[in-house]
Amino acid sequence: MILFRKFRVLILMVFLVACTMHIMIDLLPKLEKRAAGPDTGNGGCQCAHIPSEDAGSWGKQRARSAAEQGWPNKHPLRILQDFSNEPNSNLTSHSLEKNTVAGDRVESFKRMKQFAGAADNQKTLIGAASGGKTVSAPVVSRLSELFEHPLYKTVLPTITDEDALFNVNTDIRFYPKGAGNPEWHNEANVEEEEEYTPTGEVTAETYPNWLRFHIGINRYELYSRHNLVLDALLKDLVTQRITSVAMKSGGTQLKLILTFQNYGQALFKPMKQTREQETPPDFFYFSDFERHNAEIAAFHLDRILDFRRVPPVAGRLVNMTREIRDVTKDKKLWRTFFISPANNICFYGECSYYCSTEHALCGKPDQIEGSLAAFLPDLALAKRKTWRNPWRRSYHKRKKAEWEVDPDYCDEVKQTPPYDRGSRLLDIMDMTIFDFLMGNMDRHHYETFEKFGNNTFIIHLDNGRGFGKHSHDELSILVPLSQCCRVRKSTYLRLQLLAKEEYQLSRLMEESLMRDRLHPVLIQPHLEAMDRRLRLVLQVLAVCVEKEGFSNVVDVDDNHRAGGGRDTATHRNPGHR
Repeated sequence: MILFRKFRVLILMVFLVACTMHIMIDLLPKLEKRAAGPDTGNGGCQCAHIPSEDAGSWGKQRARSAAEQGWPNKHPLRILQDFSNEPNSNLTSHSLEKNTVAGDRVESFKRMKQFAGAADNQKTLIGAASGGKTVSAPVVSRLSELFEHPLYKTVLPTITDEDALFNVNTDIRFYPKGAGNPEWHNEANVEEEEEYTPTGEVTAETYPNWLRFHIGINRYELYSRHNLVLDALLKDLVTQRITSVAMKSGGTQLKLILTFQNYGQALFKPMKQTREQETPPDFFYFSDFERHNAEIAAFHLDRILDFRRVPPVAGRLVNMTREIRDVTKDKKLWRTFFISPANNICFYGECSYYCSTEHALCGKPDQIEGSLAAFLPDLALAKRKTWRNPWRRSYHKRKKAEWEVDPDYCDEVKQTPPYDRGSRLLDIMDMTIFDFLMGNMDRHHYETFEKFGNNTFIIHLDNGRGFGKHSHDELSILVPLSQCCRVRKSTYLRLQLLAKEEYQLSRLMEESLMRDRLHPVLIQPHLEAMDRRLRLVLQVLAVCVEKEGFSNVVDVDDNHRAGGGRDTATHRNPGHR
């Protein structure tokens, strides 16, 4: 009996020694890092976020809680493939781009300085008044100069209640919880939340930026040229804490709906291809991946063209573990997360075509780029009407659309509502030019706000299939322009301005895109392709003017902004070409 007790004590001692050794082994590396902290320059701080450690710890946590969390105990063989070298993985993005990003930034700044002009370069160093010190002269912003040009200073008609999407005082009622402003919380702590109608006591400046953006939408524009809310909203898109994630239904590729701390929402398109990857010439336009950087660049191009029909878009680097997996309540999305053999976090979600292990989205190890497009007002508050693009493609591998085989197709369109009156046909021509500059062949539908009827601008949504090719210009996109030979005068004059050396489109785009967190958004060949395509647009219009005459091609729109008003102009003979 005594021997048995001694044996139990011996076993207990061995167990304690083993536990002590394990603890020492775990603590030793941390103690070494702390001791080496001052020498290595990090001050011994161990609170910094290390993505690779998160990925590893998440793998251990997943293994421990597999049964209770519902993760599959076994993965199919294909899930364990290494997706780090797939075209849709951003591992190649980091390996290709991080090595060149510094060089790209340097080149960008060099080009910006050259673009400032010879006169500005002569004044690079200015003697300080206090002595021999020299200071650098500020680089001239051509983008700011562009927006100060008379062509960008046209005045809108007076906005009436009928022209505003929302009548702030009567049409919308706000709820404290939905507003995200701590000043609006019910002080009485009543269970039922009070309705708030904005009055003089609660000014629009206290609303969250996404709400101020919605309130500013009117018949003529999504946002005004110099709206300070726009920059604040773009900042929110990249800084606001993500509180909820869900998959967007429909579509051929995975898109996520992100909800922020201030109750704003954005559509997240994750990175699938690197900026250098050009779409192969044999790809059908409907088979290509959507590009997150195309969504960002499209917003900036739309703003430079002064259309202002693309909702605000910004690039953001998202932590897939903390900002997607840990906050989503969508079990279908959550179950598609896995760790690749390269120790990268991956997921693929659910969608019509490109949501499978072969098209998984992988971070490095858990960081992924993406575009965030601000949501338009909820359909329950502001209904939108979807229109089929008259020059929609057949989306068939062998058949062609009617407009591709009928040279007089535009005459038929001009006799069909809503293109037989008002400015809708001119809006289609604007959209055609916009798509051609991007190389976007996937414009099958467009939308308008139902409140404004047919007399309003069209919204340029879903631009992810632009900027896929820079070595080829898809001239079929320009067919509507060459068939109809119609263009809005303000658009025509701005295109001519952007073709000039002092307002070169590619350099303005480069300057504008430098403000985005994911700069460089476009590689140089894509920027240069826009200049080439702009010249082609002007050549098509020049042929039209020579054939039809200037007054029959260029529509005067001096009294109403692009996008039309109630009495917009130019009701020509429907048969006129």
